[in-house]
Amino acid sequence: MALVAACGFPWHPDPQTVTNPPRILERDVPAAAFGKLRASGLHPVLARIYASRGVLEARQLETSLGGLLPFDRLLNCATMANLLADAIAAEKRLLIVADYDADGATACAVGMLGLQSFGAKIEYLVPNRFEYGYGLTPEIVKLAAGRKPDFLITVDNGIASVDGVEEAARLGIRVLITDHHLPGAQLPAATCIVNPNQDGCTFPSKHLAGVGVMFYVLVALRAELRRRDWFSRRKEPNLAELLDLVALGTVADVVRLDDNNRILVDQGLRRIRAGRTRAGIDALFRVAGRDPSRVSAYDLGFVIGPRLNAAGRLTDMSVGIECLLTQDPTRAAELAKQLDSLNRERRDIEAGMQDTALALMDKIDVADTFSLSLYDESWHQGVIGILAARLRERFHRPAIAFAPADGGEAKGSGRSIRGLHLRDALDLVTKRRPGLILRFGGHAAAAGLTIRRADVAEFTTAFEAVVRELVGPADLERLVETDGELPPSDMNLAFAESLEAQVWGQGFAMPSFFDDFEVIEQRIVGGRHLKLRLRRPGEQDVLDAMAFGQEAPLPGRVATVYRVQVNEYKGRRSVQLMLDYWQPGADGGGSPGT
Repeated sequence: MALVAACGFPWHPDPQTVTNPPRILERDVPAAAFGKLRASGLHPVLARIYASRGVLEARQLETSLGGLLPFDRLLNCATMANLLADAIAAEKRLLIVADYDADGATACAVGMLGLQSFGAKIEYLVPNRFEYGYGLTPEIVKLAAGRKPDFLITVDNGIASVDGVEEAARLGIRVLITDHHLPGAQLPAATCIVNPNQDGCTFPSKHLAGVGVMFYVLVALRAELRRRDWFSRRKEPNLAELLDLVALGTVADVVRLDDNNRILVDQGLRRIRAGRTRAGIDALFRVAGRDPSRVSAYDLGFVIGPRLNAAGRLTDMSVGIECLLTQDPTRAAELAKQLDSLNRERRDIEAGMQDTALALMDKIDVADTFSLSLYDESWHQGVIGILAARLRERFHRPAIAFAPADGGEAKGSGRSIRGLHLRDALDLVTKRRPGLILRFGGHAAAAGLTIRRADVAEFTTAFEAVVRELVGPADLERLVETDGELPPSDMNLAFAESLEAQVWGQGFAMPSFFDDFEVIEQRIVGGRHLKLRLRRPGEQDVLDAMAFGQEAPLPGRVATVYRVQVNEYKGRRSVQLMLDYWQPGADGGGSPGT
């Protein structure tokens, strides 16, 4: 058994890890949008797929750079561009303070490369999460002050850094904040803040990643420098060269791929496939055994993203940032190998933590709970976010995993289900139990927090009470949405290639279909995957298929949720179905020969 992950990409857990079977639903297709898309000449199945994902007209599917939302709609973007242009002209010292995940790393790299190309005096600092925690803290400001910057520029953090900005002001350092996280009740008194989610910002895309915000600031800065005739004395940089980094950070941060983000990701993928990518990104693909010329959004999120994130989870994200910055292929290969090694170590740590978590879950009646909050002294702060995601996937409950931190504190990382805005839930806990949560922040789907270790049990009770108020039993039911049946006439290479050409991911789910098949042949490949030959009942054509993570043989007939993909082998391209979930078909007794 396998399920479709909430991020829009397939997820293939062990069949025994899913505690409640899903209910399979067909996505609603708004008739007006479908009719308009069909009238534009779109294939009927594609029109159905896009209409069900909120596409109202064909122009929303265009991915040229000219379709990007203008920077002047992003609140304070032009103001920050003016401040940066003045700083560059006056040769002020700029210091980027980055976050330690893939979005923060790519945003830092985009900021460094872009500002350097404009002639800025720029350095970066990325906090070690285990020593300094998250964001622009007073301690980080004091560390940064040793480099004597005139400006601190935050990327992918800062919107909650009230105390850090106050410390910077005390030291005579101005702060420019670029972030995308939800603001708290009080904004920092920074010189300028660019964040599409701050009050008063009418930018239509509220889902820009931190790297997307930084890219927009650079676009605005280039426009301001053009106005000042800055490039009459130096070459004007091509900011499109940064789009591979923008695409990586956007997908890895699992932000919604709305119209604007799909343009950024599509343009970045085109550069990578064409061999016009950073040496570090190319090296990360090579060390993972992937061909950059065939890259998809899935590869960015599940192949490159985890390797980059491993540095911030286990040691110091500066390794990842240096990998993204270098243009020396030899150096990039060395750093990519380090990141790959760290990712392998992360997997081992994660496996041990999952075993401990499942032992703790044996003492809990999941059917009587609406949330999960677990703590163990042995858990690693850098991996609790992944553990929370695994618990959420397995038990379909909002899950928070806590690990010990200094000073008697516990650091928590949470992942939520559809129907519960996690940050809002934590905010409600804070209002009900003042002082229980020391610090928190995040999004609807993910959040981080700090509590006292002694308060884990009290937090568990308080969080459970809030979740019970905000969600009902129906929200705890696992759902798998599909695009319905796929006509046999569309199970062809042309249709598969049309799907392959689109960017799919969070909020724009990869298409999947639900049909009955007869299992003609099956055999195990790679030790734990089934390679299959399937046929629609009453049809003659036989189709290749794969069921990853499925070792037990399938019955003779199955009803399956599947995706249509292009399989390329020895230069030959053909259609292959990827099974994401199956159940016995109408007369599925018996098992065919292998």
